[in-house]
Amino acid sequence: MSQTPGSPWSRTAAAAAAAALALLASGCSGGSGDSGAAPSPDSTYSAVVAAAEPAPPAGGFTTVEIQGIKISAPKNWSIDKTGTQLCMRPPGQESCAYGSVLVIPHVAKNDPNKWPKKQFNRPDGWSSNPTTCRSLGTAEASNVPATGAEKLPVDHPQGLTKHADGLKSHHREWEVTCQNGDTFEVRLWFLPQSDIAVYVWSVDAQYSALYDKIAKSMNTDAYKRD
Repeated sequence: MSQTPGSPWSRTAAAAAAAALALLASGCSGGSGDSGAAPSPDSTYSAVVAAAEPAPPAGGFTTVEIQGIKISAPKNWSIDKTGTQLCMRPPGQESCAYGSVLVIPHVAKNDPNKWPKKQFNRPDGWSSNPTTCRSLGTAEASNVPATGAEKLPVDHPQGLTKHADGLKSHHREWEVTCQNGDTFEVRLWFLPQSDIAVYVWSVDAQYSALYDKIAKSMNTDAYKRD
């Protein structure tokens, strides 16, 4: 998630940037770090500098819901809903796979490997069964092995994202390599105490900023926690 250097800063811009960095450092000095333990998702990091808002989709958003979890979905995306998960499919995608966003309540409770509760910090934590390539050219066939993965840096230094209800999730991103040389990216926002995942199965880069906006919009006030 690196940024391309621009033209030289003026003294005013440099001073503003220094002030923002100082604010970030002071606001994130406390609390738990990026460890294997799952801290409370509503721990406070109030002084973090807000990221720029991505542009909304052309058709705007609509609110969708599963088990009391409300979240914004692009109006021109298709919605699939079962008793255990909600899927947002981008235009042109016929299955809940490449480019899609899943909202999964009670995710670890219902997963045979308790994913992602025990795996979200691992290099191979991108899936409960991290074995199959999900690149655009291989996702449908599902017959190309995944051979390795690495965690990618995220915007927040402690890997947290604040949602519309004030709770904070663990935000993780991975780049996965396939046996045929393809690569693909996976994103996860996981609330360990609520046991909820917002999951981008395989990132379509044109929706990169939109995924973040969707995840941040989640409100779990009406969700029944175990």
